[in-house]
Amino acid sequence: MRHFNDLFALAAERKGGPDALETLLPAPTPPDALARIPEDRWLAQLTKCVFQAGFNWQVIETKWDGFETAFHGFDVDRCAFLHDEDLDSLMSNTAIVRNGPKIRTVIDNAHFLQSLRDRGGAGAVLGGWPSTDYIGLLAFMKSGGSRIGGNTGQYAMRFMGRDSFILSRDVVARLIAEGVIDKPPTSKGAMTAVQAAFATWMDQSGRGLTQISRVLAMTV
Repeated sequence: MRHFNDLFALAAERKGGPDALETLLPAPTPPDALARIPEDRWLAQLTKCVFQAGFNWQVIETKWDGFETAFHGFDVDRCAFLHDEDLDSLMSNTAIVRNGPKIRTVIDNAHFLQSLRDRGGAGAVLGGWPSTDYIGLLAFMKSGGSRIGGNTGQYAMRFMGRDSFILSRDVVARLIAEGVIDKPPTSKGAMTAVQAAFATWMDQSGRGLTQISRVLAMTV
């Protein structure tokens, strides 16, 4: 596994030099700012990523105002108590994508976010989870939420601004090339190896998961 400086140099060569590369590396939102994001925005982003998974993202984006209206601005308590009549109404609502299993995730993930209130709330828990145990956060979301494991949860966390890696095709290709894993990671052992590699590069660079992940993607 190469030193992060070597990977940065490789990405910089592809992107027009170190200064040009730096402009492509977003700074994550600090945990204290994430903690202040209302829980309805966390539910909204989780829902958007669930619906975008395996679907045309632009279609979801175009219909998003309809989603906001249909789900009452993603008010967590209202979404948690949607009942069968509400689901029937949503399944006939052409302003949203009428996918029954994905619609039900809104209820399940509202319950999940409610369960975080006694730990400080969604922003404090999801935004404040240590980057050194990011795979622990992903596992927590997978076990407690609905359809927010894997890349769906990774994209949701990135779009919310928290420090995160996304195991995209290019990032996985670089991790394989560096000998961290030998195939896309699905097992706990493989994810542990990924976390360890990111921890090493964090120590070497002083950067967080988001910037390291972006650099890895741009080496391919």
